[in-house]
Amino acid sequence: GSKISNSRKSTGVLSFFRGSGTRSPDLSLQGADSAHYQVGQSAKDGADSHGPEPQEEADGGDKQKKQLSNPHVELQFSDANAKFYCRIYYAQEFHKMREEIMESSEEGFIRSLSHCVNWQARGGKSGAVFYATEDDRFILKQMPRLEVQSFLDFAPHYFSYITGAVQQKRPTALAKILGVYRIGYKNSQNNTEKKLDLLVMENLFYGRKMAQVFDLKGSLRNRNVKTDSGKESCDVVLLDENLLKLVRDNPLYIRSHCKSVLRASIHSDAYFLSSHLIIDYSLLVGRDDTSDELVVGIIDYIRTFTWDKKLEMVVKSTGILGGQGKMPTVVSPELYRTRFCEAMDKYFLMVPDHWTGLGVNC
Repeated sequence: GSKISNSRKSTGVLSFFRGSGTRSPDLSLQGADSAHYQVGQSAKDGADSHGPEPQEEADGGDKQKKQLSNPHVELQFSDANAKFYCRIYYAQEFHKMREEIMESSEEGFIRSLSHCVNWQARGGKSGAVFYATEDDRFILKQMPRLEVQSFLDFAPHYFSYITGAVQQKRPTALAKILGVYRIGYKNSQNNTEKKLDLLVMENLFYGRKMAQVFDLKGSLRNRNVKTDSGKESCDVVLLDENLLKLVRDNPLYIRSHCKSVLRASIHSDAYFLSSHLIIDYSLLVGRDDTSDELVVGIIDYIRTFTWDKKLEMVVKSTGILGGQGKMPTVVSPELYRTRFCEAMDKYFLMVPDHWTGLGVNC
């Protein structure tokens, strides 16, 4: 999982979409010469196609059936210089979920997204591009095409799980994915164009100053980051081996009720993810010295077992790795879940209180 630290730079296509860059953007499309709003293509077509391009006209009956069954929405608009395109994946489902879990309004969500800056990924090897909203509430991650399709297949189960957890007050540690979009533009004046698939997620550390940040997978294979002696800045995202070295002298103690909630959340979430063949997720942990709290959330839970198998096949068949190494062993979702849960149980130690042990022998 790639981690991020702030780097204030312009954002290309995101700057294009926000227009003049004023602090209070107009949420309408004033200034656009034309605007077109329609239901998008099917999920699989949507993941593989590229906008902004004109949509083919279907027969009347087929088109109406497509609109009724399709959960995605497309918006196209243009001015004198450029054409703009936005596809909102699972528009209604995401809208309903945001109403369930977010305190801010939908307009506030849009206003946050209208001002974004580049974020520099640290601690990860994916090479993905990250952005953050200027108010630091949300993080945007560029998604490769296979990852988009993986999420589109997984999304209905995700919506059901998150809304069910909120309504039934079940604990969950999943960092919330709040929207997935494809955006693009084509400038007819200088023939420049850009297309991005973007995932929007909550910033777990919003409003906090973290002394240390860990990305934990429950594995010790290549899970160590070399740091300067005594360095405690959250500029460096530490991994499992770093944590194990640190807890020898300074264990991560949590209260018994916190341990119970954390364990229930992780076990429930990991079981849900493994049942849908998800692997390679991490527990992101931040230590906030100001409040003396640990902030945790499960991230990077889109990569599926099937997706990895496809990637492994491509790499081996094309010889990309040459003779310099072997493809990392792909772990099954069930084995990954078991290893992950067992490791997280060991990483966080419970502080006994005066109730601990009562009733054990009853």
